[in-house]
Amino acid sequence: MSQLPVLPILIPLIMAAVSLLLWRQRRLQQLLGVLGTAAHLGVALTLLQAVRREGFVVLQLGNWPAPFGISLVADLFSAMMVVMVGIMGLAVAVYSIAGVDPEREFFGYYAFLQLLLAGVSGCFLTGDLFNLYVWFEVMLMASFVLMALGGERRQLEGAVKYVTINLVASAFFLSALGILYGLAGTLNMADLSVQLGRLNRPGLTSTLAMLFLAAFGIKAALFPFFFWLPASYHTPPPAVSALFAGLLTKVGVYSLIRVFTLLFVHDLGYTHGLILVISGLTMVTGVLGAVAQGEMRRLLSFHIVSQVGYMTMGLALFTPLALAGSIVHLIHNILAKSGLFLVSGVVLRLRGTTDLARLGGLYRGAPGLAILFLLCALALAGLPPLSGFWSKLLLVRAGLEAESYLIVAVALSVSLLTLFSMTKIWLKAFWGEPPAAAGAGEISIPGAARLSLFLPTAALALLTVAGGLLAGPLVELALAAAAQLLEPAGYVRAVLGGRT
Repeated sequence: MSQLPVLPILIPLIMAAVSLLLWRQRRLQQLLGVLGTAAHLGVALTLLQAVRREGFVVLQLGNWPAPFGISLVADLFSAMMVVMVGIMGLAVAVYSIAGVDPEREFFGYYAFLQLLLAGVSGCFLTGDLFNLYVWFEVMLMASFVLMALGGERRQLEGAVKYVTINLVASAFFLSALGILYGLAGTLNMADLSVQLGRLNRPGLTSTLAMLFLAAFGIKAALFPFFFWLPASYHTPPPAVSALFAGLLTKVGVYSLIRVFTLLFVHDLGYTHGLILVISGLTMVTGVLGAVAQGEMRRLLSFHIVSQVGYMTMGLALFTPLALAGSIVHLIHNILAKSGLFLVSGVVLRLRGTTDLARLGGLYRGAPGLAILFLLCALALAGLPPLSGFWSKLLLVRAGLEAESYLIVAVALSVSLLTLFSMTKIWLKAFWGEPPAAAGAGEISIPGAARLSLFLPTAALALLTVAGGLLAGPLVELALAAAAQLLEPAGYVRAVLGGRT
């Protein structure tokens, strides 16, 4: 059981290596992609059950005791996020069978897909900040290749913007790590929680907190660092966009929640007050950017930004209810947002474009697709009884209890604008008449390809519905995860044992 934390990293790494060896065997790569991600999901669910039973599952690699060795740590929050990696990996692997062209598959698409899943899982499970940096770089390399694979001009333009700004974030992160190690003499997060608590250097600690906020804020696409995301996420194939939308910014949000609950809690009024302001600005700028767009995937990319603001709002309020709201919103957004990107991929396949001005009438030609879009879109807007309603309800209640009325007003207003922008897609793409210049009808999709495209899209939409109708167990689990985050002593004991 103690070996479980390494398996969500090891399985995709092995699958990536095997896929590279089989680079000429397209069908075998597809099969390995599905089987590997299914195995990842199975291991992730087993890990979550172990964490629910034991509280924490810790693996010290090589039997080196913390803080001297490499620690892999699964608590409720990280285990839940690894499960979401498994769900997204399996959905995208199935979708990619028909959603990714053979040229990209022959050039290592499935290998880099698995490598990305390994990097994201490593970020969620590592107990060491330096290894978090390493897994960030693994994730960055894989995501850069996936974004550029195919060599289309707009892809390369988006990839250059993406990798440039993320390298800047990595530079901030590495600089912060060097200063932090010089200050505390360790990078093990549990040990750092102890050492930073003993230091009497509030000014330097706050400076370090700002460096980490900048580094993780860029990766999470927080205001004012978000501009790279809508310039790049709509450029690769929809399967890749869905994977990026579901996982990459969430790694930045996860890292912010981890370090600002475990390490930087010395001056909550300053650090978390600043995060609250940034959260509100992120919500507003993201949704206003979405409202102004006329291309479906670019509009959805701006919504990634606005939804990140809700996730960090709970961190800023720093109460059990607020953090639970952030966790539920993370899970809801991974499902709903990725589902919307998969829907956009089917629209692209049917009509050859996602430009709203050239669409219309999809409801009559593809009623099932229209229903899937509505389920994910209304969940994103926060309409009951879908999953987005419950996460936003938790955050609004937490904001009212903390008497943070302005952020509550911002959150509710942004929800209305989100609904407006989703209605814009519905009216122009699904309900209205197609313009005469758009040509006639939909492109026919063969039966096997239709199954590959619609099955994972429907699964994500139904999981979004299930997250709303069965919100009780999810909220209960999120509240337990929030309690662990707000009581870091349990995390420290699990990793360090008696060495505190």
